[in-house]
Amino acid sequence: MARPDKAAAVAELSEQFSQSSGAVLTEYRGLTVAQLKELRRALGENAHYAVVKNTLTKIAAKDAGIDELDDLLVGPSAIAFVTGDMVEAAKGLRDFARSNQSLVIKGGVLDGQPLSPDEITRMADLESREVLLAKMAGALQASLQNAAYMFNAPLTQAARAMGALQAKQQEEPGKEPEPSDAA
Repeated sequence: MARPDKAAAVAELSEQFSQSSGAVLTEYRGLTVAQLKELRRALGENAHYAVVKNTLTKIAAKDAGIDELDDLLVGPSAIAFVTGDMVEAAKGLRDFARSNQSLVIKGGVLDGQPLSPDEITRMADLESREVLLAKMAGALQASLQNAAYMFNAPLTQAARAMGALQAKQQEEPGKEPEPSDAA
């Protein structure tokens, strides 16, 4: 490969590292082209899966400020560049790796922090961002409803007590209210 081609490849990889929120490094040895196509579909629209050259990827990662991948770039490597929800991509990789033992998750990077294969698997076990946000919104709404109830409870109890006193006085029409000591 000519030098300008390598420089262009490094620039493209560096740009992908910079634009993605995370990247997962895998070993794809033993997968067919059809299986790689299936894996790309399993990752969803928020991830771009590319087979990479290790030396060029090391240079591109350093250019993007990522030094954590150097030890992982050994053997046939491919990277899933994730621009959206990292959990969705991690689930796609985990599920594909379960049915295709040839795919090995080596590790990754999320917002500049290194991830081990176990951390990626644990991330895949999380619920999606939308589900977590919905649960949080539900919890906040329940807290607000409880707070509103607590603020209204004393007023409601006082109103009920006043209503009960008024009803009691109306039941006993012959009895006049007791005069106060101030008169």
